[in-house]
Amino acid sequence: MNKRLSVIIPAYNEGGTILDILQKVAGLEINGIDKEIIVVNDCSTDDTKALVEKFISRHSDMNVKLLNQEMNQGKGAAIHKGIDLASGEYLIIQDADLEYDPEEYRDLLKPVLNGHADVVYGSRFMGANPHRILFFWHSIGNKILTSVSNMFTNLNLTDMETCYKLFRTEIIQRIYLKEKRFGFEPEVTAKISRIPGIRIYEVGISYYGRTYDEGKKINWKDGFHAIFCILKYNIFSRKIFIDQK
Repeated sequence: MNKRLSVIIPAYNEGGTILDILQKVAGLEINGIDKEIIVVNDCSTDDTKALVEKFISRHSDMNVKLLNQEMNQGKGAAIHKGIDLASGEYLIIQDADLEYDPEEYRDLLKPVLNGHADVVYGSRFMGANPHRILFFWHSIGNKILTSVSNMFTNLNLTDMETCYKLFRTEIIQRIYLKEKRFGFEPEVTAKISRIPGIRIYEVGISYYGRTYDEGKKINWKDGFHAIFCILKYNIFSRKIFIDQK
């Protein structure tokens, strides 16, 4: 029986790009790996829900599921729900926009399939893949957040805030996750770093970033909350696993 990759797509008002990303992910061939796609619609007010439903009805042969949140809870909450529903041996998070390229799943899976890694981060700041040139202060802020996170976790990541995080599903489903919005990244990084024997790898990925006019949602307030989460989950809130007392 083939192994399966669960692709979690949190979506909020992504009607302009959701069909494109679904087509890219659904059409991707990964040798020896099946896929399930779990779209968590975070109570979108545009046509995201209708478009995903139409895609599912037209591609009944593909393993695509849609879960609709009854109220907007945030990206982190949508990811939590997707993690709960995942049935694959491996799990990756995919934003609903077109900033990240699903063709690079193969690169992210390679260290896991070769038996070297349990978790793989896709870094936008390493490798020779194309990167859209956008915001200077965003890149500085990201590097600061990653450096502060590394100081507490004792990891040497180059891109803690990356969307592309691939996990062995049995690991991520055990982790006690609380952050409902953009605090997911520093929280999950803090917690996996404390798992005894965990093997974390990083691979270079491309990045086709969006401007705010094109739909980018994260802002400077999220940066300050990320610092709060780094301190909180590395110093004060140390619980790692759901079943941990």
